[in-house]
Amino acid sequence: MTEYLSNEHGMEKHMTTKTIQIKYHSEEIEKLRYIDGKSDWIDLRAAEDVTMKAGEFKLISLGISMKIPEGYEAHLAPRSSTFKNFGILQTNSIGVIDCSYSGDNDIWRMPAYAVRDTEIHVNDRICQFRIIENQPKIVFKEVEHLEGKDRGGFGSTGVQ
Repeated sequence: MTEYLSNEHGMEKHMTTKTIQIKYHSEEIEKLRYIDGKSDWIDLRAAEDVTMKAGEFKLISLGISMKIPEGYEAHLAPRSSTFKNFGILQTNSIGVIDCSYSGDNDIWRMPAYAVRDTEIHVNDRICQFRIIENQPKIVFKEVEHLEGKDRGGFGSTGVQ
């Protein structure tokens, strides 16, 4: 989805366009759209009215299915305002939707846990996604010592 082109200053990032098939399972939700120049994350909306009590879990329908191109996956994450506005957490922190989840009935959902009583309505923007190229095949090589400089271990960079 991203190409790197050579220019007189080195490498320049150039976005290419991909066409992705999408099926809407609700006439009520707004159609997805890519907003150029703002963010390359695309907002997703609740496709159903949801009432949750504190401590409840629910798979919230996002009302869409997609055919992600081979070699790509979607990363699904809450919007920055989701917790503040609705008091829900996405239970798997980030969702990964691979290209094989592509049938008519493979409806995208947000797994949500409510920390307070809340109501979510159709068309409320509750999460976002982006399409990412799959990582390359990795081979691990075991070594006695790594060549990098130690940073001091996990959490060693301080609180500021």
